[in-house]
Amino acid sequence: MKLLEGKVVLITGAARGIGKAIAVECAKAGADIAFTDVKKDENFTGLEKELTGLGVKAKGFVSNAADFENSQKTVDEIVKEFEKIDVLVNNAGITRDGLLMRMTEEQWDLVININLKSVFNLTKAVQKTMLKQRSGSIINMSSVVGVSGNAGQSNYSASKAGIIGFTKSIAKELGSRNIRCNAIAPGFIETEMTEVISEEAKQEWYNKIPLHRAGQPKDVANLVIFLGSDMSDYISGQVINICGGMNT
Repeated sequence: MKLLEGKVVLITGAARGIGKAIAVECAKAGADIAFTDVKKDENFTGLEKELTGLGVKAKGFVSNAADFENSQKTVDEIVKEFEKIDVLVNNAGITRDGLLMRMTEEQWDLVININLKSVFNLTKAVQKTMLKQRSGSIINMSSVVGVSGNAGQSNYSASKAGIIGFTKSIAKELGSRNIRCNAIAPGFIETEMTEVISEEAKQEWYNKIPLHRAGQPKDVANLVIFLGSDMSDYISGQVINICGGMNT
């Protein structure tokens, strides 16, 4: 039996990057997939087709995870379509990097709303369903910079640190109903976002990583599969780094 067979997994911000890898690998592990993104483009429709081709039920939903009412409406549609949600992966996120002296209020608010408020929105939206099921696994995408901080990323670091505090609180709040909540803190993962970084800058990152290489989106997806499966049913309230030993 595949690790996620019979489960429904909801992933936000899944049309590309780490979110896409999570969706594909969870489908390969047997899960039916509901995913969201802010617009229906080639990446969106391509992922829906790819997932369906893996032999599972899959459907994309255009949704803004930073919008409270829109998130609730989307979750209601997903429950109507799939009848349940076993795993929620709060993956939606952006960066708007810059030193604090140059950072605008708009840059701060945008990152906090998309990265942190979205986690509140979706977790609250799926809570009713998971409480009724008396089961569920909520997986929140934090970052190593949410643990250690990083110059030029005060907004991003704050949003990812907030996710960690939220995760630990929800694990304590919902644990009695057999609902688990954990956070993943990726380090330097190769995605479309890192392609714009120069080779020299990448090498500087690699030198800081004990394994001397970047991680791959599949590395994150593999942990999501484990945390979403019954193999991790006594793991909750934890922050697990995927960073090649960089944050130790």
